[in-house]
Amino acid sequence: MEGAEHSSSLTDPDQEVIYTTHHSSVPPGMSQQEFDELAPVISEFHTYRIGPGKCSSLLCQRINAPLHIVWSIVRRFDKPQTYKHFIKSCTVQPGFTIAVGSTRDVNVISGLPAATSTERLDILDDERHVLGFSIIGGEHRLRNYRAVTTVHEFERDRRIWTVVLESYVVDVPEGNTEEDTRLFADTVVKLNLQKLASVAEGLARERDG
Repeated sequence: MEGAEHSSSLTDPDQEVIYTTHHSSVPPGMSQQEFDELAPVISEFHTYRIGPGKCSSLLCQRINAPLHIVWSIVRRFDKPQTYKHFIKSCTVQPGFTIAVGSTRDVNVISGLPAATSTERLDILDDERHVLGFSIIGGEHRLRNYRAVTTVHEFERDRRIWTVVLESYVVDVPEGNTEEDTRLFADTVVKLNLQKLASVAEGLARERDG
């Protein structure tokens, strides 16, 4: 179940099919030992079909909190503003349930090249702790944006921590370079993951106290 297969897109049949290679190099913030253990997961969930005009990245965040606390935040598709910095508000339809195919409407804070975003939940696996979504509408520049987040718990020497992986694939907007697009998207994802760590670690301290 590669990330690309979860949300495949139409491609030119004459165009060479190229896949991302996030599984072949250790992302910043991850140890070699963690990477060796998670490489199969990266291959399965964080691999995308790409081509000209697209870019992709994989980011990592280590969190000093147990998995169940981190996952309880990540899985709330209806409350992304809990840890996503640039979201002003999020609305869902009456009777909303967190299930594959459900959607949310996000309002973005001013100052970004976006105003609104309509997003669809593509993957939700509470057993393997995987969530994926795609942007399907709104006023923004992130065309064909798809992302997958996976949450993993580690235990060594009586210490428990969680590693969160988030990857994405997106079109490069006209007039922008691949490097500029990746830098912008990476910055947003990094800030979100850092806030996720802060929120989860705060909850863990409260429960320990």
